[in-house]
Amino acid sequence: MPTSGDGDGDRFAHFVRRDRANQAAVTGQAVVALCGKVWVPTRDAKKYPVCPRCKALRDEAGKQGRNWPFAD
Repeated sequence: MPTSGDGDGDRFAHFVRRDRANQAAVTGQAVVALCGKVWVPTRDAKKYPVCPRCKALRDEAGKQGRNWPFAD
């Protein structure tokens, strides 16, 4: 179930499509992380540990191809 917020409450860096993250930086629109978190990214993700749910989903999905489920 997607959650919403400013992304700061959980203090994790989430996996988001790069093009969507870049667009959000310009427009201020919310993005949806692999784990379902919805927020407007405003912080430097390098300062936070990776979201364990995003990492687990990415690792599990890695068998489907490098960019799955983000492939266009």
